[in-house]
Amino acid sequence: MMSKAELARKAGLSTLTIDRVEAGRPCRLDTKRKILLALELKVSDKDRVFGELEDGSSMGHAGGANHSHDRQGYRQ
Repeated sequence: MMSKAELARKAGLSTLTIDRVEAGRPCRLDTKRKILLALELKVSDKDRVFGELEDGSSMGHAGGANHSHDRQGYRQ
């Protein structure tokens, strides 16, 4: 198991960002991608890690200028 500080360091993010993601707060797709890669997971694992929308659709694809919206309706 990896500590929050180690995950933040490996992902190039702050521990505050990790706290926000853990709390279910909205974040950018690039942030999710960094976390997945730091956990040595594939981007295709995003729904397993971050969940799916209530209608069963995924939260979008990582990378590029994809402007999908998260569960709270915030632009990612």
